[in-house]
Amino acid sequence: MKLSQIKQLLSKVETVNFQLPNGTFVPEHFHVTEVGLISKKFIDCGGTVRNETVVNFQLWDANDFEHRLKPKKLLDIIQLSEKVLGIEDFEIEVEYQNTTIGKYDLEFNGENFELLNKQTACLAQDDCGIPTEKQKVKLSDMNNNASCVPGGKCC
Repeated sequence: MKLSQIKQLLSKVETVNFQLPNGTFVPEHFHVTEVGLISKKFIDCGGTVRNETVVNFQLWDANDFEHRLKPKKLLDIIQLSEKVLGIEDFEIEVEYQNTTIGKYDLEFNGENFELLNKQTACLAQDDCGIPTEKQKVKLSDMNNNASCVPGGKCC
C-alpha cells in the first residue's frame, strides 16, 4: 500500500486496527512511534546495484491501556512527517515487535489494515543459475491423438 492510499483510507474509517498475519490484532492501545523514510542501497547476488525506499511505520504497545489512536491523529502524524522529512508517495512497510521486530507489507481488507508477511527472494535469478520451476502437466490433458509405437520416438 502506498502512502497516498492510507491517507485516503484514514479520512474514511472510524478506527485504526492492524491485523497480524495469524488473524490476531495488534492491541488497540498501540502507538505509532515512528513514521520515517528508509532508503536502502545494496548490491544483489548478480552484481546489480539497487535502491529501495519505503515509508516506515513503527507500531508499539505499552501499558497505557486507555490509549486509542484515532484515524485523524495518524493522518496528522503522516502529514507532519511528509512536510518535515520530505516524504513522497512510497510503499509502506510496518514494523511491529512480536518475538523479534517483524517487517510487514500493508493492505486494507475493507475494515482493517492487514499486516502481510514479507518474503525474501533472489533478485538476480537468471545470474544465479536458479532453475525455473517445471510446469506441471496432467497426463489426461496431453494430446491423445499421438500414438506411441515402438520406434516412434515418443517414449
